[in-house]
Amino acid sequence: MQFSFTDDQNMIRDSAREFMSERCGSQQLRHDLESAENFDPSLWQTITQELGWAGLSLPESVGGSGLGMVELAIVLEEQGRCLYGGPLLASVGLASAILLECPQAEAREAVLARLASGEATAALAITGDRGLAGLDAIDMTLHEEQGGLRLDGVASFVLNGHVADVFVVAAKDQRAGRSGYAVVAVDTTVSGLRVEKKLAMDTTRPYARLTFESVRDVVLLAADVDGRTIERGVQVAQVALAAEQLGAMQAVLDLTTSYVSQRVQFGRVIGSFQAIKHRLADMMVICEAARSAVYYAACVVDEYRADPVTHAQELAEAAALVKVHCSAGFHDVAGNAIQLHGGIGFTWEYDAQLFFKRARATYNLLGAPVVHREHIARLMGLDDDKEVA
Repeated sequence: MQFSFTDDQNMIRDSAREFMSERCGSQQLRHDLESAENFDPSLWQTITQELGWAGLSLPESVGGSGLGMVELAIVLEEQGRCLYGGPLLASVGLASAILLECPQAEAREAVLARLASGEATAALAITGDRGLAGLDAIDMTLHEEQGGLRLDGVASFVLNGHVADVFVVAAKDQRAGRSGYAVVAVDTTVSGLRVEKKLAMDTTRPYARLTFESVRDVVLLAADVDGRTIERGVQVAQVALAAEQLGAMQAVLDLTTSYVSQRVQFGRVIGSFQAIKHRLADMMVICEAARSAVYYAACVVDEYRADPVTHAQELAEAAALVKVHCSAGFHDVAGNAIQLHGGIGFTWEYDAQLFFKRARATYNLLGAPVVHREHIARLMGLDDDKEVA
């Protein structure tokens, strides 16, 4: 695939890289680790109010910029370089991906407008305690009671859930005469909802566990939702996550290259040793393969949104492919970085360990690579029982 950015996309990339490198460096990251939010709220206001990144890929009808997944991927890649812990990925990359798959309705538009303006942030609640991906992960149920709605269940591994203003929840629709799934919005202040911030390996960006006990203040966004609609939204979210992983793996490669160019052992810079060069070359190949996969998948998302019927199958393939490349690739690159740094690689004073922890945390988010390899095999028909001649 031959891919090159347009002039406008290059401008977005350059401005995002300059801003993130100046405002979200290592010192700021470590400062954020000590805060309750795990990010700087004033910086988030700049991102949403001045730069408009919260509405970058949202429709103009809700106050967004009306750009595509490629532009959002560019920004998320730059965010990944700095391990930014703010809710951009959770709100715009994950929650909005599900919202945009729902049929257009007044309630959905109202939520998207709040996200586009930066007035609110959203978190996607779709995964239960088992940590599975896809429809099998949904442990929430929607019931009808006394003419209203009642939401029950548990959602775990909710990215940035501890700071979200609204939760986008996919639930099994168990109301009389209904089938399939429902997508609802729940404000974090409603009665019956308990939000627990969980200690995770990746301290740069926490997860939350949500418990819904007869929650009645529910805004129904879409009913009788087909399982494929939920799956398509998750597939778009996988592309967004992969873009962030790409930025992080490139950053840790740059960090490691810089380190081995300065570290001296046996009277030589260790980067001059052939074995080290080979390891760095392997890491670079992984990064470049991931880059191709990310921007191919981002283009597919934009084509899918323009023509869902024609490009639905291509989206499923591209999303699985990019999740395998970026989750496994980031994990390998970050692991190699730890080894090339030696014993200090996992000490608190060096950033290499922060990248490794982010790699490990995102490895299973929205499905581990093994799950998506199996999905690719099914899409290719390799799970058929037909005998091969």
